[in-house]
Amino acid sequence: MNDEFKNVVSTEWLYSHLDSPDIRIVDASWYFEFEKRNAEKEFQVKHIPGASFLNIDEVRDKNSHLPHMTPSAAAFNSTVRSMGIGDGHKIVVYDGIGMRSAPRVWWMFRMFGVKDVVVLDGGLPKWESENRPVSNEIIERGERHFTIHEDRSIIADKEDVFRATKLEHFSIVDARSKERFLGNAPEPRPGLRSGSIDTSINVPYETLLNEDMTFKKKPELLALFRKANLELKNPIITSCGSGVTAAVLFLALEEIGCSKLALYDGSWAEWGLMESGNENG
Repeated sequence: MNDEFKNVVSTEWLYSHLDSPDIRIVDASWYFEFEKRNAEKEFQVKHIPGASFLNIDEVRDKNSHLPHMTPSAAAFNSTVRSMGIGDGHKIVVYDGIGMRSAPRVWWMFRMFGVKDVVVLDGGLPKWESENRPVSNEIIERGERHFTIHEDRSIIADKEDVFRATKLEHFSIVDARSKERFLGNAPEPRPGLRSGSIDTSINVPYETLLNEDMTFKKKPELLALFRKANLELKNPIITSCGSGVTAAVLFLALEEIGCSKLALYDGSWAEWGLMESGNENG
């Protein structure tokens, strides 16, 4: 595992457990449209041996106009079973940036009741930088029984967020860049106003990471949140552009001991569509 974190494993740990029959590895890579990268095609070219690919743009609520909203329990169950993931497996999630979309899939597994799921610290870039093996072999596995125990307490909707803006004992923390948070930079998705949720605090997710996209040490994480004046004893809702990097904050906050956490699934992709002053509409 990782001596410091309970939900994050090192590349050394994964390499030593690569052939363990109870390990299932998930490539959760995802990229912004402007990055001009195709996560699934890249997976087909190379991935950590034994990994399966999960596309958050496909495994989502397809009845919503918002990007990659959390899918129904039935849809998630069907996807995971088809990947050969089931009860009793330890799930290791990674991504092609290092630490960006993998925590989102970690959070999804957690929301559907999986306890034994972790994120690979530094992801595929760190794995490759250490000359560890990659493969283009796509392994087909038979379906496995996968039990879901949905935990809706860790997901927030816009009504939850609106209430949180009115309550002093709630905190909202935004993972976007400072420029986007302040409304000085345009949003990457068309049709969204610039700015941030009223009363929210900004902790850009990249500030929690080292240059190799691994998490900083726990004392450093704690110091960063305290510097941002985030009251860690409060119930906290994490947010971002579309609910992806909000999970990086969620993961970091859980690691430093925060227990009353929820992720705003719609994030600014939803909030930014609403007219200013009508956030409960």
